[in-house]
Amino acid sequence: MSLTPSNMLPLGTKAPYFLLPATNFNRNISFHEIKGKKGTLVIFMCNHCPFVLHVIEEIVMIANDYRVQGIGIVAISSNDIEKYPQDSPEKMADFALNNKIEFPYLFDESQEVAKAYDAACTPDFYLFDNQDKLIYRGQLDDSRPSNGIPVSGSDLRNAIDSIVYNRHLNEVQKPSMGCNIKWK
Repeated sequence: MSLTPSNMLPLGTKAPYFLLPATNFNRNISFHEIKGKKGTLVIFMCNHCPFVLHVIEEIVMIANDYRVQGIGIVAISSNDIEKYPQDSPEKMADFALNNKIEFPYLFDESQEVAKAYDAACTPDFYLFDNQDKLIYRGQLDDSRPSNGIPVSGSDLRNAIDSIVYNRHLNEVQKPSMGCNIKWK
């Protein structure tokens, strides 16, 4: 495991388009299909990263809390499955089922989508407004697997609330930290 921070894509960046296979839906899904009426959350994650495992329950709770409020949510795994077979599409589908993930969990085999988003780690969070412009990229909260801080989702929830409730969002944002994406 290599501790890696987010690359912090510039705010205002237009959401890169994608069309990828959804391992838990058995069909291809595009950005436009998952786009929410108020905004869209794109999460880069994988099955085996201890940082993802540490926060997966909160990610699922955030998805359940906000999709009914007009936020589209999708997760993408871009890891090299040759070197990391535990992140294969079949195991992604199992991971989604075991963790009650009801949003699409997509497989980015070519890694082109991760490159388009300048994703660096898992988990890596990108929140776009209803115009598909990036308003937040960064951490879920200050909790890490070994720092003793409880998982709250506070940073990401505040960002999503800024869309849902039309609140000001601080442009000073902390990068996410996690395992590096496993590049080919």
